[in-house]
Amino acid sequence: MQLVIVESPAKAKTIEKYLGSDYRVLASYGHVRDLPPKDGSVNPDDGFAMEWENYADKAKQLKAITDLAKQADRLILATDPDREGEAISWHVQEVLAKKKALPKEVERVTFNAITKAAVLTAMKAPRQLDTDLIDAYRARRALDYLVGFTLSPVLWRKLPGAKSAGRVQSVALRLIVEREREIEGFDPQEYWSVAAEFEHDSTRFTARLAKFEGKKIDRLTIGEQGTAMRAKAAVEAGRFSVANVETKPATRNPPPPFTTSTLQQEAARKLGFSASHTMRIAQALYEDGAITYMRTDGVQMDHSAIDDARKAIVNRYDGGYIPEKPRQYVAKAKNAQEAHEAIRPTDFTKDRAGSGDHGRLYDLIWKRALASQMASARMERTAVELEDGTGSVALRATGQVVLFPGYLALYEEGRDDSEDEDSRRLPLLRSGDAPAKHGVTAEQHFTQPPPRFSEASLVKRMEELGIGRPSTYASIIQVIKDRAYVRVEKNRFFAEESGRLLTAFLERFFQKYVNYDFTAGLEEELDDVSGGRAEWQTVLDAFWRDFKPRTTEVMEFKPSEVTAELDKFLESYLFPPKADGSDPRLCPNCGEGQLALRGGKFGAFVACSNYPDCKYTRRFAQPGGGDGDDTGPETLGKHPDTGEDIVRRSGRFGPYIQMGEGKEAARASIPKDIDLDFDWAVKLLSLPRTIGIHPETGEPITASIGRYGPYLAHNGKYGRLTTTADVFETGMNAAVVKLAEAAAGGGRAARGAEAPLKVLGEHPTSGGEIKLMEGRYGPYVTDGTTNATLPKTADKDALTLEEATALIDARAALGPPKGKKKAAVKKKAPAKAAAAKEAAPVKKAAAKKAPAKKAAAKKAPAKKPAAAKAD
Repeated sequence: MQLVIVESPAKAKTIEKYLGSDYRVLASYGHVRDLPPKDGSVNPDDGFAMEWENYADKAKQLKAITDLAKQADRLILATDPDREGEAISWHVQEVLAKKKALPKEVERVTFNAITKAAVLTAMKAPRQLDTDLIDAYRARRALDYLVGFTLSPVLWRKLPGAKSAGRVQSVALRLIVEREREIEGFDPQEYWSVAAEFEHDSTRFTARLAKFEGKKIDRLTIGEQGTAMRAKAAVEAGRFSVANVETKPATRNPPPPFTTSTLQQEAARKLGFSASHTMRIAQALYEDGAITYMRTDGVQMDHSAIDDARKAIVNRYDGGYIPEKPRQYVAKAKNAQEAHEAIRPTDFTKDRAGSGDHGRLYDLIWKRALASQMASARMERTAVELEDGTGSVALRATGQVVLFPGYLALYEEGRDDSEDEDSRRLPLLRSGDAPAKHGVTAEQHFTQPPPRFSEASLVKRMEELGIGRPSTYASIIQVIKDRAYVRVEKNRFFAEESGRLLTAFLERFFQKYVNYDFTAGLEEELDDVSGGRAEWQTVLDAFWRDFKPRTTEVMEFKPSEVTAELDKFLESYLFPPKADGSDPRLCPNCGEGQLALRGGKFGAFVACSNYPDCKYTRRFAQPGGGDGDDTGPETLGKHPDTGEDIVRRSGRFGPYIQMGEGKEAARASIPKDIDLDFDWAVKLLSLPRTIGIHPETGEPITASIGRYGPYLAHNGKYGRLTTTADVFETGMNAAVVKLAEAAAGGGRAARGAEAPLKVLGEHPTSGGEIKLMEGRYGPYVTDGTTNATLPKTADKDALTLEEATALIDARAALGPPKGKKKAAVKKKAPAKAAAAKEAAPVKKAAAKKAPAKKAAAKKAPAKKPAAAKAD
């Protein structure tokens, strides 16, 4: 028997169909072990020795692999053909060797597509594990661990509120923060454009001012309204005729097939996919045998694939749509990981695969790959110059005509900037023609700052700088999102306060390690390791020799010293010069103190030096002050019953009101759905409000506002309210009804009674109806038997039946949840439990305390994984 190991069950199922009965194919479900999240997992003093630990949730799968390996004559490691795939194979081999279950014959095979021909061909050409790729993986993993576990503790102690930093994630974050600074520091420049609308042969076109008073006009030449109005008047008064027509042929060549980064960019532009969503869908298409491997920097295609593409083009169009010779694309790929084909369909005769997002992404890949072998588009670009009788005023119109569409008949590459005047159509104009003028406009404009990064433009910029590699872009972006260092609005990245502060800290104290050239250079060194041109321990030693002493040095700084340094470093941002020339640091509240950056338990803020006499503060992310300034406590008035002051304050969790002082003080958070005034403050401090006595139980029903919003309470049961106003306006009848509706679900609507968000269709295997539901921990899908939580990055609105089925099947393959296995055993216990209860009630009570202690004990290690999440 021959045992084949792959990563995923979908891949295992497909490959097993292609191989004979002598083969068994098992999935490892990705990596089987990793460096444990604790100090000492990498030992720089012992040649960077690493202590690996098997994943606890992979125990069942590892046992299955071990059991079959003991029976196998040959082990075939067939994981993905890149560095990570090589590493997974190496980990499986190492685990089996430790268990003394390694067959005598161990070989590695790789294939770029999961088709029968590709798999069978690969099986005929086995090789040994690539030690260079494994060394490159170990170097990257050790590097990321050392940066995370060395730098993160420095952040926690010196920069309150910071979560973690990483070797590449912090550099990607710096790109976003620097773009934010560019936008804030941008000084818009006023300019005017003058244009006239003409008509010729029933076709209208626009011509822009190109010469005025005998001088050439560029975009920014006219900088004020007076000149613009004079130019407009001159164009209105002039009689224009065609002075010159310039026609030039133009050719547009097709772009190469997708690499990982260009696929992520184009899917973001055309489909609105995030990088992680694109890779998840591409992975599924690859495992289904629809496309070639999706992590690559290569742009070339296999010769047989090029022949198939050319045949498909001729069948779809005609022989004129293919060039004389096949197109050959070349990319500079340093390391073996990227020495794969471009991403392409495995069968060019199939223009569709999958449905929903899978179908849309496949369509993009198919069109791009096919277009890459099509003929160039031929165009004619025309520029027309019109002059008035004096020759001192001239207008210019441009446009183009597509003579032969070539590849544009199938595919046109997306662009981040869609403005293109040259694409406009022009009528046929000859020298001396005098088109009819219909109107003249003069429009004011202002130069615009550079746009914020989208996922597509961020990936493109990282690739240009050499930061990260194809397999890491999606995870890098996901990490800075998950850490809340950035937020995404309308598909654009905005730097959050915590991200800006972290970047400033790293730029000030670890400038070298967030330098773009240094990061790119380190990536090249790691590429040299994978290519066998460098030794991995030498690369690590060179990095560690400088990095460790620097972290030790920064750790010696007092938090106040760190804050003082950041105050200087960020002065131009926090305290920009004022237009009137006054001191930007002067406190606007007391007019005497100096503003400076301060560090608090929950992050940095700006405060007055006269504290506590002056309580002026503002958040870190409010450069130069703003509407969010907090000038200290504000007295709203005296409570009508107690006569005490009601004061509005700001705290860790936002604004709140307080009456009294010390432990006896009454406090209430200020809800976001009200405009606080004195009357509202009195109402909020009166909570909870008793609505009345429940007619059935005789117990009171109360309304109040809790951590999760407004609610009803009665006899230990709860019901939700919608608004703050409902807390004070809900009557007895409405309260009883709401509590009754919530009773079945313990304060929430009963799950069985919940309406699904969407019904997706029937599960192909179980036959159950697949529904998308809203759960306590987020959206999930169910077929009535198995529930599967949606990944955080999944778009529930775009979820397809195929995606839901895959999620349910993957969850079912893991077996029932741990807690559910014990349920069946408990059914036999009621009689014994009852007897024990009667015989020894005291012991029964004492026994219940033990699990509580165990739960508490588990809390300590739970904190450690967060210690050094690095990219």
